[in-house]
Amino acid sequence: MKTYSDIHEFKPVKNAVVTIGTFDGVHIGHQQIIARLKESAAELDGETVILTFFPHPRMILHPEDQNLKLITTIQEKTALLENLGVDHLIITPFTRDFSNLSADEYIKQILVEKIGIRKIIIGYDHRFGKNREGSVADLNRLASVFNFEVEVIPEQDIREVAVSSTKIREAVLSGNVATAQEFLGHPFSLNGKVIRGDQIGRKMGYPTANLFVEEPYKLIPSDGIYAVNVLVNGETFGGMAYIGHRPTVNGMSRNIEVNIFNFDQEIYGQKIQLDFLAYIRGDQKFNSLEELQAQLGKDQEAALAILKS
Repeated sequence: MKTYSDIHEFKPVKNAVVTIGTFDGVHIGHQQIIARLKESAAELDGETVILTFFPHPRMILHPEDQNLKLITTIQEKTALLENLGVDHLIITPFTRDFSNLSADEYIKQILVEKIGIRKIIIGYDHRFGKNREGSVADLNRLASVFNFEVEVIPEQDIREVAVSSTKIREAVLSGNVATAQEFLGHPFSLNGKVIRGDQIGRKMGYPTANLFVEEPYKLIPSDGIYAVNVLVNGETFGGMAYIGHRPTVNGMSRNIEVNIFNFDQEIYGQKIQLDFLAYIRGDQKFNSLEELQAQLGKDQEAALAILKS
């Protein structure tokens, strides 16, 4: 897959079959749309093009709203789309200038001149251009003028995509990562850099890698212990992750830590990925580190059982 960080980097391709959207999570609903995109491109001997935006439009149009949390970062989304076999991914910066393009300017300047559109596959309710004035009707009106086709994704399918996104966010926020995985078609993931902690886990025999998630908009699961797979340097290891404020040691900040099983590499400063498989228990305060240590032994057994199942 070829990735472009701006629409101006893209050169028109033969028979471009295009879809547009945020594709947050790249979940099973999105995967069905992408499957149709690939099918249509094959029929036309063309290439698939996904146009997405970053920052998310709400970050630009409503900067005061700090409640936006996304299932995937732009890097995670890119990796998932590449795994699905998309030919071209255009990540165009969403700016106020871009948002001020009229519907006709958007179609002519972006879809026709920049992408060389042959066909667009789009949701029945897709809106674009200044004040979201553009609609499927505008695409149909200009399709014959600029010689491209419009295929509309039915209302039922679009509603399923929206419902799936909502259910995934709700599931992650409640710790129900197994349900999130059912809707995603892949595990919910966190990516971040390993930073130094205070070594309390190491003293108890359960050393942890502390994860720093750089993107403030990234959705984080609820506090607790989880069974996870950990991707480090291209290898996968089992582990148990902790999210919480470490009440037993009177922690102040919310931490993300992972005890990686059968692992003794030095990975400070490296990027790792946690794939969340199952929720084990909630966060709780223990009367002593000895009590916590005993519970961690039980948590490890539970995580190992999940990883083997």
